[in-house]
Amino acid sequence: MKVGLIGLGKMGYNLALNMRDNHIDVVAYNRSIEKVKEIEKEGVLGAYSLTELVEKLPKPRIIWLMIPAGDPVDEMIDKLLPLIEQDDIIIDGGNSHYKDTLRRKEFLKDKGINFVDIGTSGGINGARYGACMMIGCSDDIFSIIEPLVKALCVPNGYLHTGTNGSGHYAKMVHNGIEYGMLQAIAEGFEILEKAPFSFDLEQVARVYNHGSVIRGWLMELLQNALSKDPKLENILGVVHSSGEGLWTVQEALELRVPAQVITTSLFTRYRSEQTDTFTGKVIAALRNEFGGHKVETKE
Repeated sequence: MKVGLIGLGKMGYNLALNMRDNHIDVVAYNRSIEKVKEIEKEGVLGAYSLTELVEKLPKPRIIWLMIPAGDPVDEMIDKLLPLIEQDDIIIDGGNSHYKDTLRRKEFLKDKGINFVDIGTSGGINGARYGACMMIGCSDDIFSIIEPLVKALCVPNGYLHTGTNGSGHYAKMVHNGIEYGMLQAIAEGFEILEKAPFSFDLEQVARVYNHGSVIRGWLMELLQNALSKDPKLENILGVVHSSGEGLWTVQEALELRVPAQVITTSLFTRYRSEQTDTFTGKVIAALRNEFGGHKVETKE
């Protein structure tokens, strides 16, 4: 199988290496030439224009987008349309809003182009060594791309969630849940940090992660972050909202689902941009650990 990959940011770059390791021929394109040259040194075939990318792919072409949600996706689709043909497949592997996905699916359907939405989770490490993916598309298109997503994911780490839009919808809710989990961990560790005892927070995270009910990857990542900065003193507790938490809350309001935890965690992110707290530091540190999200520091 040969796949065109557009976007060599943190996730796209590592996904390209994952494809390479799993014997998937990948042609990689990025707006900045430097990233293409860099990935070529890793043994991945590069393309220096969209035309070159398309010409290097067999028909029907599979083109995977790993670019920021919103206008960049629409702009890229518009650039690809004159170059691709009927029955080609475009995959949006980013964090697009599911309503945008539904609109794009109908737009491309009229032109004979197949569209797939994949919610991609697992952070940078997952993109590199085994991701978790939620796939929205028709059954016939899923049968074509299933070997691809199976190769890129951990065992049992992918699901055909249904028709177009369902993959991004499932990922939206996933990220909403993530907001709440990060918030709970962060609040707990702020209580520990202010407690009348001299807790070694790194060691608390370690023991929580071995046999306890709240053990898991996030606790492992927190221990790692605390091992580098025991009081997270070099991190400002500023936590930006990526958008999917807001979309989850909006969906909850439309469906009349009382999602208090997710909603509160979203508001906490907004507040974090105004004042610095240890709770914010913990969430910022965790997001940096699993997703490479930039942290704001005191320096």
